Amino acid sequence: MQILGSDLRLLRVFDAVVRHQGFAAAQAALNIRQSTISNHMQSLESRLGVTLCARGRGGFSLTEEGRVAHEATVRLLMALDGFVGETEAIHGRLVGRLRVGVADSVVSDPLFRIPQAISRIEARYPEIRLEFRHGSPQTLQTGVLEGDLHVAVGSFPHKVRGLLYRDLYEEMNTLHCGCGHPLFDLPQDRISSEDIRAHKVAGRSYWRPDHVNNRFFPRTTAMAEGVEQQLMLILSGAYLGYVPDHAADPWIRQGALRRLRPDLFHYSCPFDVVTRPPASRGALAEAFLEDLLAVYGLPHSHEAQENCIGDDQPFD
Repeated sequence: MQILGSDLRLLRVFDAVVRHQGFAAAQAALNIRQSTISNHMQSLESRLGVTLCARGRGGFSLTEEGRVAHEATVRLLMALDGFVGETEAIHGRLVGRLRVGVADSVVSDPLFRIPQAISRIEARYPEIRLEFRHGSPQTLQTGVLEGDLHVAVGSFPHKVRGLLYRDLYEEMNTLHCGCGHPLFDLPQDRISSEDIRAHKVAGRSYWRPDHVNNRFFPRTTAMAEGVEQQLMLILSGAYLGYVPDHAADPWIRQGALRRLRPDLFHYSCPFDVVTRPPASRGALAEAFLEDLLAVYGLPHSHEAQENCIGDDQPFD
């Protein structure tokens, strides 16, 4: 079918509905009424001649035809945004949507300087639309690799070939327990490694079992998708767990959380910025990377400073 200007509007609505998993959730993002979204979806389904999604009491879900159509929609919209951005860059202007992925629970870390990078790029290119998303390390890397994200910042213990990584800073993680846990009130010198191994642990699902975050503990009986969910489990007093020190500090000041044997149970977690190679990075990603590296006082170069995971490296 021939793509018309009106079709692009319908496709952007479709993409927003899928990303937000429903009409109601997409309403705020699109700033249009739910009834209007429904009308747009019906128009797109009529235009394509297929049913794209199921909606009703069972919740929102894509049909198989809808899944295929959405994958094609994402590729089309990304190509269109890239075309607009690249052509405007010829005239020294940058426009379009800059999509940045970020790990969860990082904003409280004083070493996390993306807000400063936002300030710089907003001042330089005020017409850019910023879109921030969060996800697991695997999700963020996949997003960059497939072009759904321009840039991602997080900790990536398992690198993916075909992407470029730049070191930014280190995040310290320490073992913690919550108020009410049997170890909470014990003096540190009375807590042994054997004592700690005897207790249940809450881990994060995006760490492999053999990672330092989990491998010491035979009783990792609870899993969380992110740091905040893991903190809920630890604050219950039923579990131990490694969490970033900056995320734990407010709860420690309230007396709700305590570090356990920080002399033995801690590790440093490197945070990187990940992009595609320069040839396929695009002007938006290049501009944001330049500003992000600047706020960390790092040189902006393509080959000399970047760690490229080449074709001889396996996927993890």
